[in-house]
Amino acid sequence: MLSTIIHSVGNFLFIYPLFMSLVWIISGLLFYIRRERKPMDIQDNLEELPFVSILLPCYNEEAHIEKTVKELNNINYKHYEIIVINDGSTDGTQDILSVLTRSIDRLKVINIIENKGKANALYYGTIASKGEIVVTMDSDAMLDKNALLYMIPHFTTPRNSERVGAVTGNPRVRNRQSLLGKIQVVEYSSIIGLIKRSQRILGKMMTVSGVFVAFRKKALLDVDFWDKDLITDDIGITWKLQERFWDVRYEPRALCWMLVPETLKGLLNQRIRWAQGGMEVLIRHRSIFKDFRQRRLYPVYIEQTLSILWSISWMFYLIYLVFFGFSPSMLFYGAYIAFISLIQLMVALFIDRHYEEKLLQYVWWAGWYPMVYWMVSIFALVPAIPKAFRILTSKKSEYAIWESPDRGKQT
Repeated sequence: MLSTIIHSVGNFLFIYPLFMSLVWIISGLLFYIRRERKPMDIQDNLEELPFVSILLPCYNEEAHIEKTVKELNNINYKHYEIIVINDGSTDGTQDILSVLTRSIDRLKVINIIENKGKANALYYGTIASKGEIVVTMDSDAMLDKNALLYMIPHFTTPRNSERVGAVTGNPRVRNRQSLLGKIQVVEYSSIIGLIKRSQRILGKMMTVSGVFVAFRKKALLDVDFWDKDLITDDIGITWKLQERFWDVRYEPRALCWMLVPETLKGLLNQRIRWAQGGMEVLIRHRSIFKDFRQRRLYPVYIEQTLSILWSISWMFYLIYLVFFGFSPSMLFYGAYIAFISLIQLMVALFIDRHYEEKLLQYVWWAGWYPMVYWMVSIFALVPAIPKAFRILTSKKSEYAIWESPDRGKQT
């Protein structure tokens, strides 16, 4: 009996990543051929583009906020404002912002006395904004000068534009001197970017990239803004929009450069938060199966559930192997998965090569990637599971407050 269960678990551990890699590769290539291969014309007449409000929620960001605001003040767009929401910072963030408001006319600052989380800060920023399009960014991110020119036309062009509720951009890693930085360059291309292309082709997305995303304000009003009690505001708002049948799109040409963790502790804390946020959303939105109109969300929900089960199964399977020994078939399974993962990486880097010169050089770091990514993801689940299930007992009025994450080596 035990051997049968172990054999079944082993097959699941092998078949699931193999199947999903094939899905991501095929649908990612379809996205590239249909929507990305041909150059996109940038609109020359900036006067015709709508007014945009860029929101920067921040907490203790004295090291980054000045550079971010100054870079945003020089992007290639005509009508926009910058709203920084200082969410109870205890460092010198408020003083820096006070100085910046004297020299940058389009800058507005909202000072919140008590730290009540990113979602709450975004709510106040949206209420104070003038734009019909609201762009939210992390306060340490650097926006490509033409990013908005690729994003905003999704809301204004005739083709189904009225149903577009959000457009997520393409986050790229800035700090890549360390091993972990290089590995995450591989991750954001071979996993995150390819999955977003794949999900967009298949119909629905698991999440926008919270580091850089544009929203139609009317859509935010329709879903009653972000859930303030969820640890990952970006996953939560994505599901709320799609349940209300708003279209969520991915625009890979809209680049945003971000800082990523470069310590194992920082990376683990980030992945615990991601894992917790994903499970919280699955728990909160489990009722979609009662409504057949939500059927296009079913595959996303099931795939995310299977990925959690895969990580849990691998953890227990690894414990079994430690006590009872490795079987020869494990070497075959591992080699096969490594081969398909390498194919997936090469396809992703081929697609993303348009956005970064010398991107293919990071293929040499692919060997480290499965070990670091999967091990960190598996260990992140252990503390994330009990944290996620708090959503069943907590009141929705509770705030998911934040702390400044590990941003690695500064560049």
